[in-house]
Amino acid sequence: MTDTALTVHQTARPHGFPTARHFAFVESALPEPPPGGALVENLYWSVDPYHREMMDDVPGGFALDAPLEGRALGRVVASRTPRVAEGEVVFHRRGWRTHAVVTPEEIRRLPHHDGVPLSAYLSVLGGTGLTAYVGLTRIARLQEGEDLFVSAAAGGVGTATARFARLLGAGRLVGSTGSAAKAGHLTRVVGYDAAFDYHDGPAAHLLAEAAPDGIDVFMDNVGGEQLAAAVGVLRPHGRIVRIGTVSQYNTPGVTVPRFDHADIVEKSLRMEGFLVRDHTDLQDELYDFAVPHLRSGRFTPDETVVDGFEHIVDAFLDMLHGRTTGKIIVRSR
Repeated sequence: MTDTALTVHQTARPHGFPTARHFAFVESALPEPPPGGALVENLYWSVDPYHREMMDDVPGGFALDAPLEGRALGRVVASRTPRVAEGEVVFHRRGWRTHAVVTPEEIRRLPHHDGVPLSAYLSVLGGTGLTAYVGLTRIARLQEGEDLFVSAAAGGVGTATARFARLLGAGRLVGSTGSAAKAGHLTRVVGYDAAFDYHDGPAAHLLAEAAPDGIDVFMDNVGGEQLAAAVGVLRPHGRIVRIGTVSQYNTPGVTVPRFDHADIVEKSLRMEGFLVRDHTDLQDELYDFAVPHLRSGRFTPDETVVDGFEHIVDAFLDMLHGRTTGKIIVRSR
């Protein structure tokens, strides 16, 4: 094991898209775990869209010149508590660093499921998959045969949503994404029935073409113009699940498109947002649902895996600029 540790710090607040200049890699001596704590050498790091929102000066956002938080999987290399054994692999949220000092309360032990790759615990079995699962089963309360529209469909949550929706018996799946190549990937690989590049025209027109008979559920990772378009095509008693607002993260001051609020009443629509951290009690239920399908090969995690912690900032920026598909994970060399 090395004698030094690396952490990523945010050094300035971005206006619009962040760049590599907003981050710094900081080297320090390998930390010693205090009594009651343990030292974890990280193996996998999660790269998530919500990190961009946390970079702004918002309540609970990232502090400047301090290690960034994030989901990670690592192996315990030193322990000063009988509650954490050396050698075990654990989940924690002190990511974006090569080594982390944790307490027993800050970790989650991973179950052992034969045939399931470790990275899946940061994708379809982690916060990404749990977000999709909660959105479908608890917020939308998806019924068999119902039709869905998913924005940011080629991302981690968008691909997991499609995979899970198919297993839950959904009807027609429509997705939006940022390029023709990714739209093709959604229909050829992920399982969407139709997909469009939102750059190709007004969202209302593109969605009406892709879903001419309307939709029952909109899984919204974007907000903005696509949210307004979805309100127009939702059928009576349709549901909007608000997951994220990626369209506004890098465009401060953008005008929020208007929609006919009367539709909410006249079509008895429901719109609800949620934070996945409020639903961690469903983690075991997610395992029970997804693991058998992973083992059988009925579906595989949609992941872009980047090798080397030194590339974590580049992976994050590539994700924000739409250069990747599926869940973005960084893996130690």
